[in-house]
Amino acid sequence: MKLLTAVAALWGAAAGALLPRAVRRFSVQPYGPGVLALTTAFVCAALAAATGTRPELGVWLLLGPVGVLLAVVDLRVQRLPDVLTLPLAGAVLVLLGVVALLPEHAGDWTSALYGALALGGLFLVLFRIDPGGMGFGNVKLALGPGAALGWYGWPTLMLGTLAAFLLGALYGGALAVTGRAGRETAVAFGPFLLGGAFLGLLIGAYTA
Repeated sequence: MKLLTAVAALWGAAAGALLPRAVRRFSVQPYGPGVLALTTAFVCAALAAATGTRPELGVWLLLGPVGVLLAVVDLRVQRLPDVLTLPLAGAVLVLLGVVALLPEHAGDWTSALYGALALGGLFLVLFRIDPGGMGFGNVKLALGPGAALGWYGWPTLMLGTLAAFLLGALYGGALAVTGRAGRETAVAFGPFLLGGAFLGLLIGAYTA
């Protein structure tokens, strides 16, 4: 297991080292040297430690760097590019469909599909209620994390969703307390959606 985690960390570091170039393609200034490599290495190592040798780990390791990329772009410019969000959702479902055919997987593809529809539907409702508070980019982004969380079942989906809103609320509260944001300040929610999905996925994979 330690070797698997180490290999996953190396993969994450290598993928993360290439992310600044991808970030710049969206006219966004990346963070300092090494930040994305370390972040992606941590994400991939944690996913490997939680998932073990089950075949869905390959999906998480392929898509983890994409999640980091989306979080950085949204944090920098409050934008979730369609060229990333929609292919992410499709890739999750297609890759998990392949994994579902392999032995020793720990999830369910139908549940993943329902998870994508459920989380996407929830964010669509939130967008309809308050378009200024929840952008449509989050609706499209939610499909991918919804599928990943749904793979491990409804409890994991609900846990990841709750974690996303809790992280967003804590961040918004911290900004308000420090005087860096007011009631009308727009806050990028994509990073918290992805962060909540990451936490939910860790718990779902570990307990599966």
